[in-house]
Amino acid sequence: MNQILPTMRVRNTTRGTILAENAGMATTSATRRTGLLKHTELPPGEGLWIAPCEAVHTFGMKFPIDVLYLSKTKRVVKIRERMVKSRISACLWAHSVLELPSGMAEATGTKVGDQLEFDKNV
Repeated sequence: MNQILPTMRVRNTTRGTILAENAGMATTSATRRTGLLKHTELPPGEGLWIAPCEAVHTFGMKFPIDVLYLSKTKRVVKIRERMVKSRISACLWAHSVLELPSGMAEATGTKVGDQLEFDKNV
């Protein structure tokens, strides 16, 4: 993965699970615009947090992803699982989005209402 630095660990504190060990941050206009489009894969343990963000697309993507829409307090407000290429998804009340490998939401039991915690890797 062409990693967007810095990276962080994302934990679902409600379920006691790890969603990503190395999630990049896209917080500038350029990194939000590019997102994962230049990547050929999103391996398990990786992800991308896009902030602020309330809508994503997968036009030009080479792999499916799980999309978790988050509130300002990083509570899950919507989940779009296994989003394949050439799709658009939005959640107008979201503050940010966490993009994860396809199937990660189901594998970790993540549900709407769960609280996430982000810890910067050092």
